[in-house]
Amino acid sequence: MHNIGYRAYEGPRLGRGYARLSLFSQSLRGAYGLGRSAKSKVLPMILLGVMCAPALIMVAVTIFTHMNRLPVQYTRYAVLLQAVITLFAASQAPQSVSRDLRFKTTPLYFSRPIERIDYVAAKYAALATALFLLTALPLVILYVGALLAKLGFAHQTAGFAKGLVSALLLSVLFAGISLVIAAVTPRRGFGVAAVIAVFVISYAAVSSVQGVAMSQERYDVIGWLGVFSPITVIDGFQTWFLGATSAFPHAAGPPSAVAGLVYLLVLFGVAAACFGLLMRRYRKVGLS
Repeated sequence: MHNIGYRAYEGPRLGRGYARLSLFSQSLRGAYGLGRSAKSKVLPMILLGVMCAPALIMVAVTIFTHMNRLPVQYTRYAVLLQAVITLFAASQAPQSVSRDLRFKTTPLYFSRPIERIDYVAAKYAALATALFLLTALPLVILYVGALLAKLGFAHQTAGFAKGLVSALLLSVLFAGISLVIAAVTPRRGFGVAAVIAVFVISYAAVSSVQGVAMSQERYDVIGWLGVFSPITVIDGFQTWFLGATSAFPHAAGPPSAVAGLVYLLVLFGVAAACFGLLMRRYRKVGLS
């Protein structure tokens, strides 16, 4: 046999932490098409532009008409543009996980020094971060515009901080639900359609029943119904805990402290359940 001189690797071994960070960075960049083909950048960049455009218009109107407040609250912005957020989550969650399942590349990740929890945590954190960037950037534009319009610094800073908290929680919740749905099927198209259906149908159903309750003046029922849709869970949480104005009919947020606590438990419980379901999913595909 010919000796071709195999030698042991003597360089640095960066370990799980570096592998986890690399997977997070690659997934986050991929959510905006960075490092991918030009056509992969089109949709996420368009959606980012659509998210920011209303904020720019509001800032221009506030400055040039000398308004004494912004046209919309920081906490209300994401609720108004929930359709854009849904499209982003629906398009990028399957891109993050479905292709790995379809092309059977997931085992390659596990040939590196990472565990199943590292893969799930990196994918979850990457999509949540991408969604946070999508929802937080318009708030930054509104905040800077408010300061340029010489609105009250303390009031605007407090509202901006509450908006960031709401955007962060929304990003975690939407990322978890979207990834769980996308990880069920290796078909990207099915994943996109399923994510959109879950968000749209749940919101439409809750809004319809709330409308019926409104016609009967059952305002306490309106407040409780919000726990059955992701975006209304965020709305109810920020209404009770952040002092935001509710987007529910008649601005009827959670009717009591107990209802506010339920919103809190549902929000964090669903996010935790999504992480657990993702862990179970990747154990079932033989990647323990």
